[in-house]
Amino acid sequence: MSENIDLAGERVRLRSTVADDGPALIAIRKTDEVRRRWRGDDFEAEFARDLDDGDTFRLTIETAGRIIGMVQFAEELDPEYRHASIDIYIDPADHRRGYATDAIATLVDHLFDERGHHRLTIDPAADNTAAIDCYASIGFVPVGVMRSYERRADGSWSDGLLMEMLDRDRIDEEP
Repeated sequence: MSENIDLAGERVRLRSTVADDGPALIAIRKTDEVRRRWRGDDFEAEFARDLDDGDTFRLTIETAGRIIGMVQFAEELDPEYRHASIDIYIDPADHRRGYATDAIATLVDHLFDERGHHRLTIDPAADNTAAIDCYASIGFVPVGVMRSYERRADGSWSDGLLMEMLDRDRIDEEP
């Protein structure tokens, strides 16, 4: 996307992904934990192609100036169905440190407050309990299981959990 986005969370910064982010993001995508969920064959070609995809906004996640992952969103702009969908991956070395929660919460606020969405969706694998717990902690709620939703590396199919959040579902972390 040509639009430049730069968002500050409590622990992370989200900024529009640029070509120079490729080596770090590709290295994260190649880790076993991330590759299992974000499969691919030619990561370099996919990264270059994704940069040119005008339908998805990709934001590099940084903490203390270090790239730790990527979050992306796509928007349905038809006024009858307007909403945004989100996907994320974090370097396994940085899992369970609150970075994904902060990145998603920061993006959620942006999508509701700045981009005017009233509903957001995210679709983790049904067996990805860590991701499901992370999203639920922000206010996403399960709305259904999509059976045989995504092909695994071995060719079999896995279920996906469709989760959504309405603006009114946001969890206020202020006391």
